[in-house]
Amino acid sequence: MPPRSHPYSRLLAIIQTVDNNLKKLNLRKLLLLISIAFAGILNSYGQESKIEYGNNLDAGHYAEVNGIKLYYEVYGEGDPLLLIHGNGGSIRGHAGKIEYFKKKYKVIATDSRAHGKTEDIGDSLTYKNMTSDINELLNLLKIDSCYIWGQSDGGIIGLRLAMDFPDKVKKLAIFGANLKPDTSAVHKSIVNWVDENSKKTKDNHEKRLFDLLKFQPQIEYSELGKIQIPVLIMSGDRDAIRLEHSVEIFNHIENSNLFIMPGATHFGSYEKPDLFNLILNDFFTKPFSKKATIDIFK
Repeated sequence: MPPRSHPYSRLLAIIQTVDNNLKKLNLRKLLLLISIAFAGILNSYGQESKIEYGNNLDAGHYAEVNGIKLYYEVYGEGDPLLLIHGNGGSIRGHAGKIEYFKKKYKVIATDSRAHGKTEDIGDSLTYKNMTSDINELLNLLKIDSCYIWGQSDGGIIGLRLAMDFPDKVKKLAIFGANLKPDTSAVHKSIVNWVDENSKKTKDNHEKRLFDLLKFQPQIEYSELGKIQIPVLIMSGDRDAIRLEHSVEIFNHIENSNLFIMPGATHFGSYEKPDLFNLILNDFFTKPFSKKATIDIFK
């Protein structure tokens, strides 16, 4: 556990508050709490960098894709690494990851459709649309393939990219992704919380984000057979996504590895950033392996 004054301690404390009060919070309050935590993380880099990730005029750009203006930022040099945030998130939440990975990769961070600085044009908000947006962005940037990490909804988009546009993905890592929105994949307490807030919110944008969680995705395990590139499935051992669901995703992707982060929630990559960075960098840089125990004895 980091010292109480450390920014990540503030994140852990806030996540615990969210966990304790989950049914009482609406999305706006939840995002505010997490944003406060992210602000603390950003401040931890204040002495070495004054970069305002998510609102950086020097690195920020808009791309015209599928009828929207999609906002993205680019940092560093090397093999391209695409970062995709989760529901309600934005580039701003990637601050620590960008700081770490831009030293080794060309990091491309996006604000997904209807998130951050990317337009919400009020049309049907689907993971297929969001996946198509990313594919079109990569086309505009002339990136034929890249490493991808996706958090939660970002992981769902990553899986769809690997299924629908396989040439674009070199290796994929996902944290806390699900194939279904119901209790077969998501813990009942989270399903109930999403349903309650979808019904009671008066904010149309909030409702669209809640409904995305409530009704999507709708991916069958059999569809994962299309994925041939190496995939790292990551989850916290106390994730919002059922552990057995993450294991089933692992079992249905031929070239996959599984990492369960101990003592971690759905936000494990923020709770234990050093461990997360170590595992992710190891997966991206080393040859993929799926050696079984029995292979050692052959």
